[in-house]
Amino acid sequence: MREPLRFGRPARQGPDLSELLLAVARGDQEAFARLYDAVSGPVLGLVRGVLRNPAQSEEVTQEVLVEVWRTAARFRPEKGSAMTWVMTLAHRRAVDRVRSASAAADREQKAALLERTPAYDEVTEQVEARLEAEQVRRCMRTLTEVQHQSVTLAYYRGLTYREVAELLSLPLGTVKTRLRDGLIRLRDCLGVTA
Repeated sequence: MREPLRFGRPARQGPDLSELLLAVARGDQEAFARLYDAVSGPVLGLVRGVLRNPAQSEEVTQEVLVEVWRTAARFRPEKGSAMTWVMTLAHRRAVDRVRSASAAADREQKAALLERTPAYDEVTEQVEARLEAEQVRRCMRTLTEVQHQSVTLAYYRGLTYREVAELLSLPLGTVKTRLRDGLIRLRDCLGVTA
């Protein structure tokens, strides 16, 4: 069999990345420099494909290569190639950055929605309070005189049942009955359900 013809310079054999990575695990800075030269381009290309932002891609690539330096001892040549291990780190870090950016955007969007939500509408609250007060006044007009006086003294002035009885010169039992009947009549008039 013939060998294939090759034109130009002979193909350069690259460094054995597995050996370099094992040397990096032992703290060999020169091996890391050679590994860096060999993998930084492919790592940047992969990260840029995921992130699409050149500045962030460079930042994440730097983070990946620092992680390679710190975690090189975790590399196991029997489980796969060094390039696959480095590229897996790069892909994971790039995806983490995308997820982080997406979560931050979601948080900002929720915060913006909260800022646009009106907190408390004072005018609406005042109108509702006036309407409720008018409805209570209308219903109070339907009570008998003794019921009206008893409810007014007990609930608007804060007097006890005994004080109301003394002030109206009525027996305590009568005041309690008039208050109960008056409150039932108010409840029915206001349409309150128990």
